[in-house]
Amino acid sequence: MRTEVVGEGDRSARTTATDRAARDDYHQWQHHVSTVNGCIRPIRLTGQLHTIDTTTGEVLASRSTGTMPDGVLYIPCGNRRAEVCPACAELYRADTFHMIKAGLVGGKGTPDTVAHHPAVFATFTAPSFGAVHSRAVDKKTGRVKPCRMRRSMTLCPHGRPTWCSQRHTEGSHAIGKPLCSECYDYAGHAVWNAFAPELWRRTTQTMRRLASRLGKQHGVKLDISFGKVAEYQERGLVHFHAIIRLDQRDPGNPDAILPPPATLTAAHLDQLIAQAAATTAFRTPPHPGSRFYPANPEGWTITWGTQLVNRPLARVDGADITESMVAGYVAKYATKSTETTGFIARRITPDTIARYADYQTHIGTLIAHCWDIGANPHNRDTHPDEHDDWTNTYGKLRRWAHMLGFGGHFTTRSRRYGPTRKALKNIRRVHQRSQQLLRQSGHRTTEHLDEDTTLVIGELAYAGTGWLTLGDAELAASAAAKAREYRNTRKQEFALQQTA
Repeated sequence: MRTEVVGEGDRSARTTATDRAARDDYHQWQHHVSTVNGCIRPIRLTGQLHTIDTTTGEVLASRSTGTMPDGVLYIPCGNRRAEVCPACAELYRADTFHMIKAGLVGGKGTPDTVAHHPAVFATFTAPSFGAVHSRAVDKKTGRVKPCRMRRSMTLCPHGRPTWCSQRHTEGSHAIGKPLCSECYDYAGHAVWNAFAPELWRRTTQTMRRLASRLGKQHGVKLDISFGKVAEYQERGLVHFHAIIRLDQRDPGNPDAILPPPATLTAAHLDQLIAQAAATTAFRTPPHPGSRFYPANPEGWTITWGTQLVNRPLARVDGADITESMVAGYVAKYATKSTETTGFIARRITPDTIARYADYQTHIGTLIAHCWDIGANPHNRDTHPDEHDDWTNTYGKLRRWAHMLGFGGHFTTRSRRYGPTRKALKNIRRVHQRSQQLLRQSGHRTTEHLDEDTTLVIGELAYAGTGWLTLGDAELAASAAAKAREYRNTRKQEFALQQTA
């Protein structure tokens, strides 16, 4: 992870930090950059900010970024990946936590009655594309099991062992790698990653049909809501962690979230999910082939693996699984990406593909297959038009080769599950403004914000990314760290007060 810095050449962080702290406008600059919350690669904008009266449309005031410290407006990069920007990733993780938890217990605009809805914590995995090294721990003894033991020590068609008796250590480079790379179905692996979002969409449609059928049996209208996070396995395949909730629908008010009848339990929902996962499958369009990859006129079958894991959430005191535990478990994956596989890269282009396509490694071979299968059938190295069908089928494998073929969103939610990220951002903005007003006047609170009839509109242009000096980056990160430490201390004190 590298802090992105522009300007100042090779001057040290200590020198540039000292220079900044010695300036007369240091405290003004410190307040100015506090809004990025320690982002290590903030976006710099230049232009005008206009304050508008929303009742009359009159421009009350205008301000140029040229009057601000450094002559720019800093905003956070907003990247969700922890390797790219830990500060923004932490905010993304916290928003995911609140989104998932609100869908389980209510709050943030979601009715508290959802706490009485049947809910299941489900994990959907990919099928097997070949034997890979793994690490499993015996729950009773705590000992690591042998990787792959076989009663018959046979060799694969390529002369390699089909077994592995090693007890791999945690973090071993062998975990997730095929026992035989020639036996492994890299093409199926790459295509499955690319079409996994479509498989999830079809699965939720199947769940809704099954829920509707179940509702007719009980004389009500039922629907499912979900919050989902994608995670990479060490073998380079994505799987999905999802909180799935059973809701009753009001025909007269489609936005209402009602509890289903008490006769419906998490066991009904568990069975519904298992049936949907087992029966949802489809075949991809025919692959016409290109100079990089042979044709596959039958396409590939996309289905879930057999290792579906459902954990019904019991809403009783003393339950082993609590809503906060589940929300925290799901949210921690929202900031992760391909680093689990040992690979981190930006988008791959025709100029950089040779650097990453390596048939001597598992991930390099997978990237090469993504690139070759996604090649334009008309032998064009450039991307086709964005509306071309190829872009939406196999062409996306090239676009998302750096993500091992997966181009879906890492965090998604159904419309009625819980708050949107925009809603959470607005809640956070109102809280921050109320705290600022309270510090300024000593008595103003959020009620005064409802009376605010002004709007700030920006005419801004991109000026660059990153801090101007290493010293600026370290000063901003240090201030953000102190603020986080203060907030964590306040949270701990509040938790102790609640338990006292």
